[in-house]
Amino acid sequence: MEKSPDAFRTISEVADELDLPQHVLRFWETRFQQIKPMKRGGGRRYYRPEDVDLLKGIRHLLYDHGYTIKGVQKLLKANGNKFVAAIASGDLATVEALAASTHEEPTPPKIGTTEEDQIVGRAKAPPSRRFFSFGASDDAEISIGKTSVSKEDRALLQEALYDLLECKRLLDQVR
Repeated sequence: MEKSPDAFRTISEVADELDLPQHVLRFWETRFQQIKPMKRGGGRRYYRPEDVDLLKGIRHLLYDHGYTIKGVQKLLKANGNKFVAAIASGDLATVEALAASTHEEPTPPKIGTTEEDQIVGRAKAPPSRRFFSFGASDDAEISIGKTSVSKEDRALLQEALYDLLECKRLLDQVR
């Protein structure tokens, strides 16, 4: 019998789904304060669906893109859990919306930090739409909001997003 998508998962189910050992998930709990599985009697962990999505995002950034734990921590702090989960799922609409929302509310610089320090780790503005044929092609199959994106443009956008994330990771390593 298969569980519903909204069902809680045990640590062994999550570890199998992510193809990770259980001890890695326990270790990540100590490094990422955002991972908070529900614990029942005897210390058994139960992961909510949003916890599993966040773990998928963290795994994707650490293993597929070579981010460091510190780099992912900065990304989570600057953009939030939904941003990291959306990157892993390839949900460009959510990534774009969350990136735009981080630019709407400018945060005042902290004392003792420069403006450059405030920019690092923050999501970049979405790419200019003039470089992509939004709604211009007849083979548009994917709809984001009020515009349509062809599969080819979606692949280009996703590739650009991953390139930007890789550049950010390299910049974080230099710092």
